[in-house]
Amino acid sequence: MYKNALHLITKGLKKRVPATGLGFFRIGFGLLTVHEVGFLFYFRHLIFDPIPFLDQAPPLLSFFLVLWGIAALNLTVGWFTRLAALVTYSFWLLFLGFTPMWQDFDGGFDQLMVAGTLFLVFLPSERSLSLDNLRLKLTNPTLENRQTPPVTVSVLSYFIPLGFCLGNLYFDSAIHKLSAEFWRNGLGAWLPSTMPYYISAIDMSPLLNLKHLQMVIGYSLFVFQFGFLFFFGFRRFRVPLMVIGVIFHTGITVSLNIYPFGIGMLVFYFLMVPFSWWRYLKKMIRLKSPLLTVIYNQDSIQHKRMVITVKHFDVLGAIEFKEFREHVRQYPALTRISGERLLNNPCAINRKGQQYEGINAYIQILLKMRYTAAIGLIMGLPKIHSLCDRHYRQIRDSRSEMINYVIDINSDNTKIVIEERLKNSFTQHTGTVRQRAHRIMKILVVLLFLQLNSTIHYGIVHRLGFDRHATATRRLLTDISNSILLFSHAFLGITPHGLYLHDHFEGFNHLFAFTYMDNQGQEKFLPFVNEEGRIVAPNWGRIQSMWANVAVMADVKRLRFRKFSEKVTAFWGTKVGIDLSNAVLTLKMKEIQTPVEWEKNLRYNNIVQPWVDIGTVIWKDGAMRLDIPEVDIEKF
Repeated sequence: MYKNALHLITKGLKKRVPATGLGFFRIGFGLLTVHEVGFLFYFRHLIFDPIPFLDQAPPLLSFFLVLWGIAALNLTVGWFTRLAALVTYSFWLLFLGFTPMWQDFDGGFDQLMVAGTLFLVFLPSERSLSLDNLRLKLTNPTLENRQTPPVTVSVLSYFIPLGFCLGNLYFDSAIHKLSAEFWRNGLGAWLPSTMPYYISAIDMSPLLNLKHLQMVIGYSLFVFQFGFLFFFGFRRFRVPLMVIGVIFHTGITVSLNIYPFGIGMLVFYFLMVPFSWWRYLKKMIRLKSPLLTVIYNQDSIQHKRMVITVKHFDVLGAIEFKEFREHVRQYPALTRISGERLLNNPCAINRKGQQYEGINAYIQILLKMRYTAAIGLIMGLPKIHSLCDRHYRQIRDSRSEMINYVIDINSDNTKIVIEERLKNSFTQHTGTVRQRAHRIMKILVVLLFLQLNSTIHYGIVHRLGFDRHATATRRLLTDISNSILLFSHAFLGITPHGLYLHDHFEGFNHLFAFTYMDNQGQEKFLPFVNEEGRIVAPNWGRIQSMWANVAVMADVKRLRFRKFSEKVTAFWGTKVGIDLSNAVLTLKMKEIQTPVEWEKNLRYNNIVQPWVDIGTVIWKDGAMRLDIPEVDIEKF
């Protein structure tokens, strides 16, 4: 078995595929991280302050968030990609390990982000759609036509993160779902979509009221999650699995208020898009003929770098470049420009024969590339144009020698020397294919062991209750397993995926909200939980998780409820202008149903349930008191 697996890994290392999907995966992952950092910055007082705005967290946290955001932006655009991925990964560890994010404000997808960012430290995602690719081309402008740096990667760069991050997650989650009765009844997708704390503003009742459709969806998810790990590597199953997965997570994104989780899962499906689809997409967006022809001096390094840069960003193929020596005679209009000026300044000619020189040529390039047209329009404004033109001339005139001749690399001997140097350097640092295959195999064995430790212990042993009456040996094994999981959870993102199961929804029959009196004496809900009982935007993602998964559960703990009521009322009370030195808010409650059997119109029935005043939240001189008379809620 080991030899067969090693053979597959060796074969995968030798198979080269385009890096396009990997580039889109990096961009999606980076943008999602940027969003999360922005979300954390907006809610930094609610998440990190012991008492929002009153007892504040250290200001250094905001500085670290800014640094994290910069690293995530660099990862998105692919600027020093591996370093940016490492810094981003380090910040995930820092904030998940040493702030309330690790328990109270768990986003539900944090470990997925940890694992994905760790993979990006090692994956060659900079080979597509990155500034690193451009930077390497610019360091060797004479090699521009030789496709340096490489634009292909090993197919394992796609399969390994898919198997580890998606395959293991799905399989582990499916194991946990077997213990939930409503999942076994085929209602796993239906029940959360009827809970006001979990739903978005989109009314999915027409679909939720189709019992058989919901059961088909529920059982299909079981089959999909159990089978993904074993079939995603086969070409014939890849597109069907991708379509099902995209529909599944798009449904989560639009119907529930945990959209970061849904988007995070969708990002991984960039790795499943067939390579032919990327080629077809490129063909579809490319223009049939260029909109602008640029004449440049082929002997100038500055002009060569300009050509490389524009080609890198010209995704539509709107710009055509022609060398001055060979093509100047084809354009009689150029005779009005002296040869010296043509050698020093690129000249752009549009389809109508209009010509543009210097900074005006660059403005036309930006306009014709279309998605950069806004920049070109701004540069064309009178005052800005004069500043840009002055800056352009200073750069041009500051060079004592305007025409730079470069070495001739067109000879076969030079090409062979360069190729051999690149090949020998790569082999020296990474080893042969067989050596790399052995290293990857050992790493995968370790990862498999760590994942099995989590799945078997928490998905099987714990779910079946084998750990409730443990012997001394079993307790020892449990402690060892927990210690291993502590490491794998923190650094590798391996964690039990027992989310939204029976132990969470069973007895979850109460919702809570806060209201206050505005200046006109009208009762209003805090912009947190609204009249329907829905948690409203922007309190989604990890804020929703804090309230619906930690503060309010089937077993409501008074101390825990008080802690998060204080955070919510202090944060949103300050936001809406409530004076916390002397304020009284009303605590409301409504009852809902969370059955394990299908019921028609359950989403609507839960929303229209009436609110009942059960207590008050009293703020006096910056201190909160929760006044709740005896309420018939078990263990409240």
